[in-house]
Amino acid sequence: MTRASLTRLAVAGAAILGAAALTVSPAVADPASNAAAPAVSNGTNHGHGHKPDPSVSVRLLTINDLHGNLEPPTGSGSRILDPNGPLTDTDGSLTGIAGGKYSIAGGAAYLAAHLKQLRTDNTLLVGAGDLIGASPLLSAAYHDEPTAALLDQLGLATSSAGNHEFDEGITELKRIMNGGCHPVDGCSPAGTWKGTSFDYLGANVQKESNGDYALPPYFVKKINGMKVAFIGLVTQTTPSIVTASGIAGLKFTEEIAAANKVSKLLARHGVKAQVALVHEGDNITPNQDPSSCPVVPGAGSRIAKGLDPQIDLVISGHSHQAYVCKVKDPAGQDRVYTQGSSFGRAITQIDFKIDRRTKDVVRSSVVAKNNVVTRTVTPDPDTETYVNTWKERVSTVANKPIGKITATIGRGTGETPLGDLIADAQLEATRTGGNAEIALMNPGGVRADLTFPQSGGEGDGVVTYGEAFTVQPFNNLLQVLTLTGAQLKALLEQQIWKVDPTTGGITQRILQPSSSLTYTFDTTKPEGSRVSDIKINGTAVTDTQQIRVATNNFLVGGGDGFTVFTQGTNLWSGPLDIDALVAYMGAHSPIAPPAIGRINLIR
Repeated sequence: MTRASLTRLAVAGAAILGAAALTVSPAVADPASNAAAPAVSNGTNHGHGHKPDPSVSVRLLTINDLHGNLEPPTGSGSRILDPNGPLTDTDGSLTGIAGGKYSIAGGAAYLAAHLKQLRTDNTLLVGAGDLIGASPLLSAAYHDEPTAALLDQLGLATSSAGNHEFDEGITELKRIMNGGCHPVDGCSPAGTWKGTSFDYLGANVQKESNGDYALPPYFVKKINGMKVAFIGLVTQTTPSIVTASGIAGLKFTEEIAAANKVSKLLARHGVKAQVALVHEGDNITPNQDPSSCPVVPGAGSRIAKGLDPQIDLVISGHSHQAYVCKVKDPAGQDRVYTQGSSFGRAITQIDFKIDRRTKDVVRSSVVAKNNVVTRTVTPDPDTETYVNTWKERVSTVANKPIGKITATIGRGTGETPLGDLIADAQLEATRTGGNAEIALMNPGGVRADLTFPQSGGEGDGVVTYGEAFTVQPFNNLLQVLTLTGAQLKALLEQQIWKVDPTTGGITQRILQPSSSLTYTFDTTKPEGSRVSDIKINGTAVTDTQQIRVATNNFLVGGGDGFTVFTQGTNLWSGPLDIDALVAYMGAHSPIAPPAIGRINLIR
């Protein structure tokens, strides 16, 4: 497969970039060599008596955090803040915060239709990570091959890797890029997987053994004679938010330093127009027009402001927010910094000019905006047919009823009914064999509500396998380990609950407990002394007590910063988390939302 990129030359080089990392001067992609890329004009002026344009116009269309959402997302995941939207939120029912206007958005067929409308001659589609991973069953059942193939069809030129691209490990990510059928599940109904014509980039992803790049660090494309480089970065927190086994042998370095090394190399080889694709971003002040840059400065802003001045644009992801901002680079120049929501609900459009003499972006020419992927346009018929084909293929599994609910069982902040339900299911699945006494579930692994009435059940509360999978899409392994009572307290002390006094926003990381565990968490006390009155089945826990704790393999590896789990002993492995939930729902239906109160949360 042709790779229209010079990145493959650099991958074999040392982690500390220098001219030696390239055995030849940088070659750039020939637009004709990548069939998936959009057509590029050669910029020739066929008129007479006209001076050639001293600049080249470029349009970037960017997406991030698609997460394999080929079908139009539903529920809260379908809504996006839109100043021109038809929905007005007067009571907070759309987002939990009253006020603002919203549109229903997303879906691959609508995404394709909007992309066609936005393309010009000199347009390139790029991504900022998490395009696959944590996906609905339609894509996940086939290891996200349906999504990767569609991205090729849409003309994706390149993307930074996101943390979820590592959900099944670096070997699986390379299979997605390079081709070959899955080593366990074999070929999908579409036949032998041929790989993608785009690469995932990771300038800060290295092999621990020798410091070599594990992924291509950059991609260069020639647009109307001008070279444009894309440097890919993934959040350096990746080791704490993905399963440890998936990233074994890798290290994720600090983003700014990694990008700046690549930027300097590119500049030395004459590639002056540079774009950073960064899978890290900021949260926003709720209910604000995205074009007003409502970001709360955080990890994304730190990177956007700190990157080398040679880098002209910063396109971000990870936080699932929509914003268009300008920040000052280290030289004091304005630099556009964007993010385009998630689940295919927005396309970020960035227009700019490249000076033919300097070969660099004219910063004053940069104009960016987020286009909502509304469903008011005619869906692209070819993409619609493609998605329906995969729906038919997965329907036998997806539409299978697994149980019933009597009302919506939701997620939110702190202890939640759905989190409690999942923890109860995990405890029941691990009592026999693992001798589990309590179970703890990470809230980030609960990806959607179980809503009533269910669409698949025609209003009678039926829950299908596909709907349950949307709630728990990671196929994590349930494991049981032994912690002492003192270690359990230390583990619970690693939870976070903070309220921003300015915005009122809540930062929280509260483990969801099974019904066998109760305790008090007092947010008014200093960190490290917030947990008290721990009981298992009503009996107080002692420091020396040996406790069998069930959780998933992501947390066992210290995920989400819960490092005390790594101190556990006598590890036992059980079923997959989704299988535990399916079995529990089948055994206990109809299920009402569990009453919360296992955690006495004082705030």
